[in-house]
Amino acid sequence: MGTAENLIRGGSGPVRPAEPPEYWRYTLHLASLAAAPDEADEAERVAAVLRDPDRVMAESAVVTHLDRRAARLLADERFQDWARAVGAALEGRAFPVARLREWSLLNSVNQGEPWSAAELSGASDWCQRTAVALLTSYEALRLLADTGRTRRVRHAAAQRLLRRPSL
Repeated sequence: MGTAENLIRGGSGPVRPAEPPEYWRYTLHLASLAAAPDEADEAERVAAVLRDPDRVMAESAVVTHLDRRAARLLADERFQDWARAVGAALEGRAFPVARLREWSLLNSVNQGEPWSAAELSGASDWCQRTAVALLTSYEALRLLADTGRTRRVRHAAAQRLLRRPSL
């Protein structure tokens, strides 16, 4: 006997629905993306998820995966190769492309590579909050403490700067 989440009881026993609800497809997409063995396979899986007929759900699953994967790779030298591979599969999808671009900015700051103060100052609230939480760059934290988009970002960056020796 199965659970109510994935089975519908019929007269003669449980029957799988022809197409699972969006929630279950979302969960299956996340599991598939997480199981990708390498960047090329991951890019193919991202493209497959983005072909789902529910565009909003598909993009949400891809962005959730990008967030999880990019956070793990942020300090890794493989980040750029991963971003290039996955980025090619995001063509024409504004929100996932923007999120990957922001993760690439965070990676540049984190790795000590050149980055633009204007780009970080103009980044989304999400990106600035993530930067304050994850980055240790004095310059980035000072910039966000001074010019962050929201009071929340400015305050959090200022607090991180006060605790700077522990960074």
